[in-house]
Formats: sequence, structure tokens, C-alpha cells
Amino acid sequence: MSWSDEVDAIIDGDLTAGLAYITPAGGVVVTAVAPLGLRDRAAGTVGFTTSLGFGKKLERIKRNPRVALAYHAREHGFAKSGLYVLVQGIAKPVTEPDRDYIENVISPRAERFMGPPRRGLFWDRWLQAYYADRVPVTVEVEKVQVWPGEEIVSSPPSQSPPKNGTGPRVKPLGVDLPHRLIGWVGSDGLPEVAPFDGRVTDDGTIEVESPIGLPAGERRAGLLAHDYNAKLIGLEARQHTGWLAADGSRGTYAPHTVSRFKAPANKTLLLLANGFLARRGLKKARRAAAG
Repeated sequence: MSWSDEVDAIIDGDLTAGLAYITPAGGVVVTAVAPLGLRDRAAGTVGFTTSLGFGKKLERIKRNPRVALAYHAREHGFAKSGLYVLVQGIAKPVTEPDRDYIENVISPRAERFMGPPRRGLFWDRWLQAYYADRVPVTVEVEKVQVWPGEEIVSSPPSQSPPKNGTGPRVKPLGVDLPHRLIGWVGSDGLPEVAPFDGRVTDDGTIEVESPIGLPAGERRAGLLAHDYNAKLIGLEARQHTGWLAADGSRGTYAPHTVSRFKAPANKTLLLLANGFLARRGLKKARRAAAG
């Protein structure tokens, strides 16, 4: 598996990407990750890093390693192409942090996007957990699709409705952030992800329309709306899992679960928060590992 120079520049240069992974119920979660240009074109792999504190995400990826990365946003990165790139494949997460890999591979790539790290007695100690709990996830690429130019959306059969019904279960979050992605399981069992425009309606659903298209029928789907600034300072993410009913270009989305995250638009506050969350996440991961 290989890809063009233009696609390689996008994978190398995008500051953020949308990661889609599959839930036990056959739905999809879409979340934002920082891929940091991780890829091996000759080996046909791409990658990203994540935190051991996000144990639920790692467990789901280990249970079903089919994932997709949507390279969809050019701000604050280095790529200039207007292509939307969807990379699908099989994820192989590492569950034990490798200090040498973090220092010699991840850190230089992160510095390229986010500038030199904070140094000093306090910061070295405070951020130790943040760097110690980062683990890489390598994706063995099975498909690389680009739009405009290719038909990304397949037509899998509709899924059976959930026992609790298909209507909204939570109040929908606004989808007015500049980057919006919706994902579902495609015909080959790999997640598919498309950008969309949308609006929240009075009945608690979200009207969605994608220039790439949506799968006709009804199914579980994940939704992400997010924004970010240079060096990932001041990012915001709003996520749902829910039920999508679509006719191939437009659809109605009923949210069933909700989560949101907003980081401070101040580097010092962001680093303090990262250190705190990493410490808490490491403790949680160690308790889970201990049984």
C-alpha cells in the first residue's frame, strides 16, 4: 500500500486528524488526534499517539482494530492541498510507554508542530506523567481514498434499531464549530468518515448533509465537531454517538450519548491541565491493570 506525494504531504503536515474506531454495538466514535506526521510510506503505515488514561478507547481498538483517520483540516500545519484524505486500516496499539521512542521519535515531531517544550525543575516534574503515558498506535493501511476524486461512501445494509429506540436521548450539542465529521461502519467493516454541514432542530435531532455523501438507510454513527488553534492551544471538541437515517446525501442524526472538552486558550494553563489529567489517567490505568 502506497500513496501519492500530495497525499503524503497531507499526512506529514496536518496538525490534527479525525480518528474513527468501532464500538461493541457496531457504531463508531469519532475523536480528534494529533498524528504528528507519523507514517512509513514504504511500509504502508500511518500513526498517532494517545494517552493510557483513555483506556476505553484503547480497549475498543484492541477488541476491534479496524480504524480510519480523516485528514480534513489544514490550519496551523504544513500541507497546502485542498484534498480530503481518508486512511483506513488495522491499528496496532502499544500498551507500554517507550521512553526512548517518545524522546527520539515523538518529541522532535511534536516540537515541529507545537514548538519547544517547557523546561525547568517544575515543568519537568509536572509533565513527566504526560509524556510517560503517551503510547503510539501504528495503523497498517488497507485503503487510502481522496476527495474530490474517489467515491468514499459505500452502501452497507441498514442496521437493526437499538432496543431503547432510535430517537434522541440527550440534548444535542451545537455543530457550529468549523470542523465537523460523521462516521459509521462501511460495507467492508472499516469505519468511513465524511465531513458534513449541519444544524440542530427543534425536535432534538441534527440535520446533516455531506458533500461526499452519506450511506443510505439507518445505522449507528458517531459525530464530532471541533476547533483548534496553533500548537493545539485553545482546542474544543463536541462528540455524540447516535442514530443516523440518511438518503445518500442528507440525513437526520439523533444523539444518544454526549461528551465535550474545551481546553484553555493559554499555554501555561493548558500544560497545567495536561499534567493533571495525565497523572489522573495514569493512576486510573494502573488500577485497571492491577485488576
